[in-house]
Amino acid sequence: MSSLPLMSAYELSRLIKNGELSVREVCENYIDRARRLDGSLHAFNTLCPETALADADRIQKQISDAELDSPLAGVPVSVKDNLCTSGVLTTCSSKMLADYIPPYDAFAVKKLRENGMPILGKTNMDEFAMGSTTETSCTGAVKNPWNTAKTAGGSSGGSAACVAAMLSPVSLGTDTGGSIRQPSSFCGVTGLKPTYGAVSRYGLIAFASSLDTVGTIGRDAVDCAALFSIICGHDKKDCTSAKNFRFDFNKAVSKKTEKKRIGIPEEYLTGNISPEIKSAVLNAAKILSENGMEVDTFSFPVSDYAVSAYYIISSAEASSNLARYDGIRYGFHADSDSIDSLYIRTRSEGFGAEAKRRILLGNFVLSKGYYDAYYKKAVRAKQIIADKLEEVFSRFDVILAPVYPRTAPDLGENLSPAELYTADVYTVTANLAGLPALALPCGFDGEGIPLGVQLIGRRFSEAGLFNLGRGFQLITDYHKRIPEGGRP
Repeated sequence: MSSLPLMSAYELSRLIKNGELSVREVCENYIDRARRLDGSLHAFNTLCPETALADADRIQKQISDAELDSPLAGVPVSVKDNLCTSGVLTTCSSKMLADYIPPYDAFAVKKLRENGMPILGKTNMDEFAMGSTTETSCTGAVKNPWNTAKTAGGSSGGSAACVAAMLSPVSLGTDTGGSIRQPSSFCGVTGLKPTYGAVSRYGLIAFASSLDTVGTIGRDAVDCAALFSIICGHDKKDCTSAKNFRFDFNKAVSKKTEKKRIGIPEEYLTGNISPEIKSAVLNAAKILSENGMEVDTFSFPVSDYAVSAYYIISSAEASSNLARYDGIRYGFHADSDSIDSLYIRTRSEGFGAEAKRRILLGNFVLSKGYYDAYYKKAVRAKQIIADKLEEVFSRFDVILAPVYPRTAPDLGENLSPAELYTADVYTVTANLAGLPALALPCGFDGEGIPLGVQLIGRRFSEAGLFNLGRGFQLITDYHKRIPEGGRP
């Protein structure tokens, strides 16, 4: 069925439940596409065709017996390679975990299995989710399906490229400082960074524990909402998991778009933002305004502190989380003749340059004499940003903002760490404050590469963001366009 990859995940599940498609038929189609096309993209680290097809047959019986009523029952999914999958390699795209096979499933993965979603494979990413282009992956970079000379973004570049190239209907990613929204923007797909605590982090291999979130990537807002409805919920194994959050899926996918007050930070429209990005964001605001939304600008000067606070806090937490990789308990083990040599050689050979850079930065800001000067100030700045956002949401329901100040860079462009870090200025704020944010396609640059915009809401306002995002996608077609080379 040549048109199958063009269907939304939500539509695929409806056809499967109606008996018009079989789960095996859908899985085989995506597995075949991945085998044919992924050689030029490198979106997957590991494909799981045998287990996916075995699960497909089991799930088909459950659907036939009316034992499954999930909104995406029978739809295959891909999973970022830092979420533990029982019996399947989980490498974080690092030499340090190149042979690691977890004995258990992450909470989000467990929910996929319980809701009848076969797992196609594990997607490529920046090493330990540290990067913006997937070029820190030890297995090689992901290429953008719209132009294979361009990066697909990071760190969830593999997940976004999978959905854009129709190698997977939907995918799980993770977002610590923009790692779902930025690659979704570069690849022309829709991506949700949820409220911190809305999805359990159990089984997510940690980068920065106070900032990490597990989120969804799909072709449109409905697919993202359906996948989010499956993975969200309380988990007693995660003390940061929200206990009373209830996601209203019907509100999220309603064709009636609620009227919203939308604010645009003035500071986000100045500085290093490219004219193409600025024009696309303002055009999205114009479309929303013409369709009943109240749109205005506001001053948000504390955004100047966001990048510095984010990289101090995230690197401090990374240095602690990555201390467990010592060559003794699990993971890469270097040959050595002493305990000191074992630590040094294992960590020197096992980690890539970016992971080492952040470990060093984290150790520095936590060290005696610098903890007060850097880390404590960063934590204070984080709280100031969160407090300022509370004030903003007394005036507005949603913040509309760019995702990235420029279009997708070329692979091998060799941007400096400072250039890459400062480009996260629009995304890290939501992570510092624990807010949900939804990235949507909103245009294309002069080379035909997608551009994205993001909607940021109050804590646990995912249903409202999806409702607004769906409303935007009902009156635009940016999310319906596909890469020329990826057509069925």
